[in-house]
Amino acid sequence: MMGGSEFIEKILAGDTRSVARAISKVEDGAEDAASLMKEIFPRTGRALVIGITGAPGAGKSTLVDKLALHYRSRQERVGIIAVDPSSPFTGGAILGDRIRMQTLGLDSGVFIRSMATRGNLGGLARATVDAVAILDAAGFDKVIVETVGVGQDEVEIVKTADVSVVVLVPGMGDDIQAIKAGIMEIGDCFVINKADRDGVLRTEKELEALLSLATRPDGWHPPIVKTIATDNKGIEDLSAAIESYREFQQTAATSLERREAIARWRILELLRERLLAQTLNRDSASDKLNRLAAEVAAKSRDPYSAVEEIMK
Repeated sequence: MMGGSEFIEKILAGDTRSVARAISKVEDGAEDAASLMKEIFPRTGRALVIGITGAPGAGKSTLVDKLALHYRSRQERVGIIAVDPSSPFTGGAILGDRIRMQTLGLDSGVFIRSMATRGNLGGLARATVDAVAILDAAGFDKVIVETVGVGQDEVEIVKTADVSVVVLVPGMGDDIQAIKAGIMEIGDCFVINKADRDGVLRTEKELEALLSLATRPDGWHPPIVKTIATDNKGIEDLSAAIESYREFQQTAATSLERREAIARWRILELLRERLLAQTLNRDSASDKLNRLAAEVAAKSRDPYSAVEEIMK
């Protein structure tokens, strides 16, 4: 068992196995995860974190792979974290580890990790943001966070990225879905993938119309990029659009506000998890929880009074 400082040194040197172990620690909520993150945090802030989200079937995985290859061609190290929604009942990933393209999987300059398990206390979002920090400290130039779902957790994760990319496809009616999921507000850059399909112009016009209604506090006008990821088309344009938002951010006064909002969110996520853990770690809390769950299931008690009893 290596000492704490040696472990940190190996992470900072970009040692793949140490990075993987560190991510497992934050994912499992290990005892030493907090002390690890205290060491990691001051060493972050160099990587560009790109969040990629959108409806299932939009071709995000292929887009992420091609974007990663593009960055690799510029000799940049790339970390990819794929956030799969996991079933709350089994805790296993519905999609499991997707088999990534061989070219990426064998490249030592690319690190790929699926974050699929929520701890028993939730914490998928917090663990993902911590994993990004670890990759950042380990010297990865670009960290891509690809979320499979469009639920609240996934939207929260993407909000913490430096640049959020929303992927749509023509004719899936997901333009309307996008507004519903609150995705419109988080997009710094929009991609219409599978742009060789029918209806691409209509999707673009609808998107332009929606974006013209929404004025952002920072005054940024999110670009719309058309891609055909399977043919490697539009990837350069996407990379340029991501870069242009990063440059804009460095001059925008509101970027500090965004960072403060993210910091507040991170503190609250940790606080939530800690308080919940403290409550559940008390003597016989799990027995009590089982008993109360049975009573609520049998309708002999309501969840509110159950919580009140636990809080006592």
